[in-house]
Amino acid sequence: MRFVEIAFAGAMFLASIAGTASAQSKDDFITIQLKDGPVVVQLLPDVAPKHVERIKALAAAGEYDNVAFHRVIEGFMAQTGDVKYGDLNDGYEAGAAGTGGSSQPDLPSEFSEVPFERGTVGMARSQDPNSANSQFFIMFAPGSFLNGQYTVVGQVVEGMENVDKIKRGDEANNGSVTDPDRMIKVTVGK
Repeated sequence: MRFVEIAFAGAMFLASIAGTASAQSKDDFITIQLKDGPVVVQLLPDVAPKHVERIKALAAAGEYDNVAFHRVIEGFMAQTGDVKYGDLNDGYEAGAAGTGGSSQPDLPSEFSEVPFERGTVGMARSQDPNSANSQFFIMFAPGSFLNGQYTVVGQVVEGMENVDKIKRGDEANNGSVTDPDRMIKVTVGK
């Protein structure tokens, strides 16, 4: 009888996840086109509404298009989203990439219980917890040391194999990437 109860509880849990996913709006996704193919990120507006709104607004305005993955560390994460210094059209500066944001003000932290796992998308920030703006990172592997310290905004649901192919940076130089890969185009939806 215990097996039946466990099986029923498991089925109910899976049904609740399926219900949540199907209730998710098409606008709660972004698609990042990389050189090796698309990456679909399911955004989490219930977890980080202000950060998700910012990412969607920047994507819709085309501000993430052609922005570099300026910091990429093997076994850790790939960071991008510096719309000030990460776009060739504005004159990419390798030394400055990672120091800029958008023309919008910084956001207050929206820390949560959502853990940093492989494929988790989090907002980059300085030492100030309320300094996230436009930059974000995608985890190559779990990073529990980030839990509750950085805002989680989403999860890669398709194309993680394309994230894995992003050019790595120099570990001796904090992951700084020479001739970096880029987000070719970022759109809202999937």
